[in-house]
Amino acid sequence: MAMPKKGSRLITVAGTMFRWRIRHRPTYSEGNGWTPMSFSVELAAQPGSVLKITLPCARPDNWLGERAIAVRPILVAAAIRRALDEGWTPDLRGRAFSLDITEDELPDLLGEPPNYVIPFLWGVIPLGGGMKDLPRARQIWPPQ
Repeated sequence: MAMPKKGSRLITVAGTMFRWRIRHRPTYSEGNGWTPMSFSVELAAQPGSVLKITLPCARPDNWLGERAIAVRPILVAAAIRRALDEGWTPDLRGRAFSLDITEDELPDLLGEPPNYVIPFLWGVIPLGGGMKDLPRARQIWPPQ
């Protein structure tokens, strides 16, 4: 089944144009952090088989504030290359091809260690900081 074009982004990998898309809103399971973040990829010109990529972390808009990662084009391109190496044939119609990315594979795909974010603390705590760095925050447990 083809992906909706609305809300998708184009990316070129190895001279081929692909379209990728993340759901606009999380499913109930994604919002609760029960299932990890995923996105889909297909050929832009003649869609065939869809690639479903699953990441080892939650969506940035999850409801519980679990750690997440921003999906950047470098990650999408690397995942497409990995799927093509593993046998995904995007020009042939058929079942969706699933690619599950593990925690250990992220640094290789990104070319650097992943930068995780905690959504409800974006920009509040500096890198390597802690509770004492939160503005107007006071630690109430353990009692002092």
